[in-house]
Amino acid sequence: MSEPSRTSEPSASSRSGAPHEAGPLRVRLDLAYDGTDFSGWAAQPSLRTVQGELSRALATVLRSPEPVRVTVAGRTDAGVHARGQVAHVDLDAAAWTALPGRSDRPPGEALVSRLGGVLPHDVVVRRAVPAPPGFDARFSAVERRYVYRLADADALRDPLRRHDTVWWRRPLDVAAMDEASRALVGLRDFAAFCKQREGATTVRTLLDFSWTRLPDGVLEATVRADAFCHSMVRSLVGAIVPVGEGRRDRAWPWSLQQRAERGSGLHVMPPHGLSLEEVVYPDDADLAARALMTRARRDPADGRRPEQAERAST
Repeated sequence: MSEPSRTSEPSASSRSGAPHEAGPLRVRLDLAYDGTDFSGWAAQPSLRTVQGELSRALATVLRSPEPVRVTVAGRTDAGVHARGQVAHVDLDAAAWTALPGRSDRPPGEALVSRLGGVLPHDVVVRRAVPAPPGFDARFSAVERRYVYRLADADALRDPLRRHDTVWWRRPLDVAAMDEASRALVGLRDFAAFCKQREGATTVRTLLDFSWTRLPDGVLEATVRADAFCHSMVRSLVGAIVPVGEGRRDRAWPWSLQQRAERGSGLHVMPPHGLSLEEVVYPDDADLAARALMTRARRDPADGRRPEQAERAST
């Protein structure tokens, strides 16, 4: 397989407004949302969710009698934000072509404009394009990148960013946190940092876990992996904060990981400091193969098959 690409821009074939073939058309959606007032991504009865709002908005714009099914790259938890979320929907090709109406706008541009008129202000669809053959927003992804923000006692606390930055009372040693975090990078069993689900693997490839202090003093963690299991990012950060406070040594998070089981005393950090920043996909020619490999992935430790819909929730 070729080297994965940062797909902030679709391929030339995807930018075309015309369907690849007759019949259902898969459309890629790039979106962002403020998770403050949402009960997470996944639709739930009687709760306000991102998926629920987006499905209803699509149904309104497309004049569908039922909510439109939306498949997402990473199902974020309640309170978690996203700037670089990716999803796909399968639409009738004729409905896609009809979106511009009498205007000369491309269908994707018309869809984004119409969704902007019916979605609440805390959800924005930034782009809609026909997806390349083999594209699956969840299973074709090769990497997700999250950011976690902490304002400790030494940081400038900006009340305008209180919804995406956790305020921490104690000063934190960013160098110690960075060293402890980097020791966890690699292909490992992250059971100690996951809320386990029956039959699901907790083996992940953590590509980057690093900390930096920004000019305003805010600490920012970058966390990249092929996928994440439930609450993994917030648990990883929760294991590092005691190191920054000096209450644990730098090897403590690594020792937790080595146990390969979730133990007591691990703090799951608040959700509002977390944001999904980017989802990375391979080149178009490798999309289908990547999706097939992800679906068939097995836990190398015991051969268990993960959930068919491998959860990338944090």
